Amino acid sequence: MRRSLHTLAGLTLGSTLLVTALPAPAEAGPRPDQYTDVLDMHGVPSNALPAEVNEINVFADRGAWHAYALPGQGDKDAYGGFSGPLYIAQEYPWWLSKAFSRIRLSENGRDIDLGAAGAPRLTALPGMLRQVYDLPGLRLTLELRFASGHSALVRAYVANTATSPRTLQVGWSGSLLRPDTEPMKSAPSLHATARGVAVGFARVREQWDYLTDGTERFEVTHAAPVRTTVTGDSYRTDLARPLTVAAGRSSALTWTETYTFTAAEREREAPAVRNLLRRPGVAIDDTDARWRRYVAAVTDDVPAGRRRLAVKALETLVTNWRGPAGRLEHGGITPSISYKWFTGGFWAWDTWKQAVGVARFDPALAESQIRSMFDHQITPDSATRPQDAGMIPDCLFYNDPARGGGNWNERNTKPPLAAWAVWETYRRNGDVGFLREMYPKLVAYHDWWYRTRDHDHDGLAEYGATVDPANATPEDRRQAAAWESGMDNAPRFDAALGTGVVENRDAAGRVVGYSLNQESVDLNAYLAAEKGYLAAIARRLGDGAASRRLTAQARTLTTAIRTSMYDPETGFFYDIDLASGRRLVDRGRGIEGAIPLWAGVATGQQAAAVRGRLTDPGEFATAMPFPTVSKSSPYFAPEKYWRGPVWLDQAYFSLKGLQRYGYGADASALAGRLRGSAAGLLGDGPIMENYNPLTGAALNSTNFSWSAALLLALE
Repeated sequence: MRRSLHTLAGLTLGSTLLVTALPAPAEAGPRPDQYTDVLDMHGVPSNALPAEVNEINVFADRGAWHAYALPGQGDKDAYGGFSGPLYIAQEYPWWLSKAFSRIRLSENGRDIDLGAAGAPRLTALPGMLRQVYDLPGLRLTLELRFASGHSALVRAYVANTATSPRTLQVGWSGSLLRPDTEPMKSAPSLHATARGVAVGFARVREQWDYLTDGTERFEVTHAAPVRTTVTGDSYRTDLARPLTVAAGRSSALTWTETYTFTAAEREREAPAVRNLLRRPGVAIDDTDARWRRYVAAVTDDVPAGRRRLAVKALETLVTNWRGPAGRLEHGGITPSISYKWFTGGFWAWDTWKQAVGVARFDPALAESQIRSMFDHQITPDSATRPQDAGMIPDCLFYNDPARGGGNWNERNTKPPLAAWAVWETYRRNGDVGFLREMYPKLVAYHDWWYRTRDHDHDGLAEYGATVDPANATPEDRRQAAAWESGMDNAPRFDAALGTGVVENRDAAGRVVGYSLNQESVDLNAYLAAEKGYLAAIARRLGDGAASRRLTAQARTLTTAIRTSMYDPETGFFYDIDLASGRRLVDRGRGIEGAIPLWAGVATGQQAAAVRGRLTDPGEFATAMPFPTVSKSSPYFAPEKYWRGPVWLDQAYFSLKGLQRYGYGADASALAGRLRGSAAGLLGDGPIMENYNPLTGAALNSTNFSWSAALLLALE
């Protein structure tokens, strides 16, 4: 068995590992240096509070709730440290420091200037941040990896390139970046510990800005004996003994940086930290091997020109991964660590789309994030909403309403793509047990739509809202119903164009929910597809009767969509007015009209007509193709969220729909234009939430998970 070079390459003297070399393990798979800096992760924060969209791209792994970046070439005051960390105060991101753990080297009482010998190499690699400083007679290398869901493992390698021994004093220093206003300003407190330094946090319950329970802690723990002094908001840690490095040799120093929310988490993490400090090479080898598998999984069979984009999508998803915490019982993926409102929670249809991409490189994580939503599926014994049994809430956060959470939302759900996500995950790992676990939950969710969202019981559903205190007025309900579609402010949901809500009642006359006064084409196409996926799952589980019943239902729904929602005069699919059955052509064409192609419910003739719209530069084939509203629509607005920008999920569904009906050449050409015209996508810019269809300019949230996931899924 090959043993780790990190563990056998030298002799341990105190806390120092003397080594002759530190080569990369000779493992199969892509080399890390093939994919350096696929995303620009350089920057140093100047304030504790990031902008609403954080401009510094960060790195996290293993579901950690803290993250780091690299200093830039001009950030000399941050050399020797990793920017941050950015920590999540339960639901909101804050910078703890410019660089909390900056290593210092001195010799003969004089500090060594890390920038004296020229620009350092500051590099982001898959699964690791690295800094290399070439100094007179020395080379300092810093590497940061996440070794657990709470702890980053940092190693400093000090190589003596001179011809005589060097005796160095080694220390670390850092300062807090305090928030500007109370009570957040007083929340962090700095303390010396026996092995380093810790930051405690006071209890703060600012619902829309900062949430802590007073039990959170960020802690730096060194393997070596150290002494720490704290002065105000700054600290200094010094190695207890000088570090002597023989000529032509290297020494390694190890420390961990751990962020936990509760005493119980700290207790569970403590033995992991001790083990990491004793045997760091094991964790390093494990992390590097996992990332080689990840990279191989997302780059296999991908053209060379798209591999760096695939790795950037991978890094985006892993950085947005959050482990179980608070009311989140399974690990999942947030929409973006870079946007204030998307940092501390999971959304339903984000999760379904993300799982499809994540399953490509980590099916177990895909399963976990699906479970994270179904953990909170409404049950028949619910004390507050038994009528919603089967429903999946729109979004879940660290705090539910009982804990003062304002972001948790049960006013609505999101489009029904869960069965698709489960099936696509199963296709990657063949886990029949997961199908068996999820099938009854998926059926309950599917049935809920028809029980509470089919106003006239004709088999065509409507987006709507729940019976919830937050849905007190008709306008509240209309807004929640638009949110339920996922296309929040799309023109087709404008009250000024006639969109309203109606009550849905059960057999006893009780209100069980609300529906829009229109039957939506995308919703019903999704439901038709879901019936097909449920039929496939039932068949795989040996329930032939259920599979046949679901298949028959899918055929019936397909016929209804074809006959009532397709307009032959304009060659496109539309929502229809609930009362009259009139197709809402006058509201313009939206990208939702392409979903019947993805779902396979269009006839060949209908698909050909829709293909004509999707490939028309005056419609959906804009400079960056697939705007959410057709360029020809009177309501087209290229920078207004769902009124024109390009969202990569809808582009994905459109491209897959074209492929499904045999228009592969069109799909290939449009996909190439999509990637090539999106600002920064093929460079080192972040993957965005959406883009301007006329220019490709980046618009809203950076480092957006479902965009990354569906770029991976778009083969």
